Amino acid sequence: MWTTKLSVHKLAILAVSALALPALLAVSPAGADEGAIARGGKLYDKWFKVIKAPKPADTHMAWPASNTKKKGNATHRCKSCHGWDNLGKDGAYASGSYKTGIPGVRAYADGNAADVIAIMKDKTHGYSGKMADKDFSDLAMFVTKGQVDMDKYIDRSNKKAMGDTGKGMEYYNTLCINCHGAKGELPKDMDLLGKLSNKNPWEIMHKILNGQPGEGMPALRALPISVTADIGAYLQTLPKE
Repeated sequence: MWTTKLSVHKLAILAVSALALPALLAVSPAGADEGAIARGGKLYDKWFKVIKAPKPADTHMAWPASNTKKKGNATHRCKSCHGWDNLGKDGAYASGSYKTGIPGVRAYADGNAADVIAIMKDKTHGYSGKMADKDFSDLAMFVTKGQVDMDKYIDRSNKKAMGDTGKGMEYYNTLCINCHGAKGELPKDMDLLGKLSNKNPWEIMHKILNGQPGEGMPALRALPISVTADIGAYLQTLPKE
């Protein structure tokens, strides 16, 4: 049968088309920059993985000496200072192993992309020459146009995703199951999705929206954000161990 020749990701694309079309018709079409924003979100996550650059071995010069729990390449990821929720010291990273006292990037939402690029290239960040122009442009696009107020979808007091688990199950079983398994047990080299989604729902939301750096995981950013919220809520019902 011809379906056996389709890759998992082609099947996922077909599923997205069939499942999400009614929702997409009910809202304005996604902007032409959604792909760039999603790529920027992956760069924010782990830029060196996306562009296939050597993994930084040193600890970033701006990483505060007060944080001794993280070092090396982890300190070069935008999310490590500014948070999955983009709130930095005022969000989920107000405590824990990624506590740095560094502000988030929410102030740059709807801002000027050129200003963000200039900051990435300044002496504090030091990324001038480490990425191509398109990389800087996509990352700045994510910061200025792609941020999501996650407090609308995740209850910060208890980390519970505020989506529809029933709808989330349907989305998961058509969009995610082929790669992640019926119980969120795949890939085998990562923790169960049930565990991850309850421990760090902000990371999960970021990755559903933008995809996983260096992997073929589809980004759902072009779909209504309720789809991402519903999937996040369903993931929290999956086995944690």
